[in-house]
Amino acid sequence: MTEQTVPTADERDRVEQAAREAEPPRSPARRLLDSGAGRNLGLVAVLVLLALVGAITADTFLTASNLLTVLTQASIIGVITVGATFVIIGGGIDLSVGKVMALSSVWATTVATQSFGPLVMVFCAIAVGVGAGMVNGLLIAYGRIVPFIVTLAMLISAQGLAEQISGRRSQIVTDPVIAGIATTRVLGIPLLVFLFAAVVAVGWVVLNRTTFGRRTFAIGGNPEAARLAGLDVKRHTILLYMVSGLCCGIAAIMIASLTTTGSSTHGTLYELDAIAAVIIGGTLLSGGRGTLIGSILGVLVFTTITNLFVLNNLATEVQNIAKGAIIVVAVLIQARAQRSSVSSN
Repeated sequence: MTEQTVPTADERDRVEQAAREAEPPRSPARRLLDSGAGRNLGLVAVLVLLALVGAITADTFLTASNLLTVLTQASIIGVITVGATFVIIGGGIDLSVGKVMALSSVWATTVATQSFGPLVMVFCAIAVGVGAGMVNGLLIAYGRIVPFIVTLAMLISAQGLAEQISGRRSQIVTDPVIAGIATTRVLGIPLLVFLFAAVVAVGWVVLNRTTFGRRTFAIGGNPEAARLAGLDVKRHTILLYMVSGLCCGIAAIMIASLTTTGSSTHGTLYELDAIAAVIIGGTLLSGGRGTLIGSILGVLVFTTITNLFVLNNLATEVQNIAKGAIIVVAVLIQARAQRSSVSSN
């Protein structure tokens, strides 16, 4: 038998350098497509294509009423997606968002809570969401349990607690202020859309213009390097899940107003829709890279697809197949972009 020699570090470096030099340089168009701006432009192009399909297949698609319906439907899941984007960029995952929102809506719409007025209802919904997020963060950061397991357990627990509080019955919103949020319009646009826009604007500023955002990218990209650089990774992880819980609390008030109920059935599969929107928006599931604008465009793509299927009376099963195919394509594009990025460095 021949003895195999292990290449030295210098030899490996020379091989990697030669491989990089052998690869053809990327064109400006390819570099644009691999960038965050390029991916966002691609999603805008998808939305334009969907609008063309809608205009051809459904006479009512481009009406002002239907477009406002799409934006309203996108608002609640969009707010949740803002929180999910922070968590995923930070290297985590949150499967509990849908049922944390349901639990927040139930807790905020009990007879006892509503008797204290709208401010207490809003505070209760946000407190429940932030509290659930803090529990997730503590178990992940200090319990050292993988986020998938922790948030899955929270999903199940929140569902059970919501059913226990509500007795598996929908709780009617009797407070006129909370009920009026969904019916109020400003300049002809539903107030829910403005709330959604406000959450996105604040989220964008925090993610892109503050130390908190920079730390989120750093921890998601390489948590060990971030720790060695002096960042408190555990504390920041807890804060990220609290941000996700805060968004769930806000969304709970929005859905309670829209449906005039608090119910344990709210938010079913919202976690999958939010994660899917984040993925097709260009955020890496491994963390460290992503854009909030891309995630919101992903929400709009999925909401528009749902609206097209409803207008054309197509089966929900076909809609889910289409969404699944979009997610697979988005992940494949992500993987290819990652390989290209690594090879160009």
